[in-house]
Amino acid sequence: MKAIWKGSISFGLVNIPIKLYSGTNSHNINLDMIRQKDKCAIQYVRVCKKDGQEVPWDEIAKGYRKENGDYVVLDKDDFAKISPEKTQTIDIFEFIKEDEIPSKYLEKPYIVEPSKDAKKVYALLREALKKSEKVGLCKFVMRTTQHLGILKVEDDAILLIQIRFNDELRDPEEATLIPTDIKISKKELDMALTIIDQLTDSFDPSKYKDTYKEELIKMIKKKSAAKGAEKPAAPARKRKASTGAKDDLLEQLKASLAAIKN
Repeated sequence: MKAIWKGSISFGLVNIPIKLYSGTNSHNINLDMIRQKDKCAIQYVRVCKKDGQEVPWDEIAKGYRKENGDYVVLDKDDFAKISPEKTQTIDIFEFIKEDEIPSKYLEKPYIVEPSKDAKKVYALLREALKKSEKVGLCKFVMRTTQHLGILKVEDDAILLIQIRFNDELRDPEEATLIPTDIKISKKELDMALTIIDQLTDSFDPSKYKDTYKEELIKMIKKKSAAKGAEKPAAPARKRKASTGAKDDLLEQLKASLAAIKN
């Protein structure tokens, strides 16, 4: 694995030099943009809006556009000057119970690895987190952006889970069609609960596969072997939209239970 960030964890007066590795693998299949008629690959270039000339990376800077259209140019030193002591530090400022964090805040995992001479203090933090049954709430800066996160123990490793700031979440009340005054009959609710009971199991992530990716690979291999265009498959028949009537809902619930039992 290649480290994507190097710095240290600040734990009281203790400093733990560490590296961060991405905790996820992408399942995306690389699909190139091509011109359809001759399969020519499309290349993206960075051009100046003013003169249309291509701009090399070493001439590109970041700028904040003011109301009058002028730009304030910022470079790496400017970002570092904002808070130099935090740009390479994961600063633990509080300890909390993990179950106090609603799942909507969880965003992205990273694997935390200590430097060779920091193994003991890394192990100390790990065991302290285990014993306290808490996680370390922290802030860190990555790619000029400050993030909120938690440090938690997973088996023998410490993971950094990036979490969202509260102002990054949208209020569900912005969705205007969320029902608040719908009456559900006892019969409907009991049947829905029966479906939930029938489908309840313990969580085992190894059971779940990216079936879309598998089907896409099969289709690519099939088209590659055929060496030509194939007729698109007939579209699946659409289910009739529910009218929302009481009898329709009950019938759908009954059919769902029957399908589960079969």
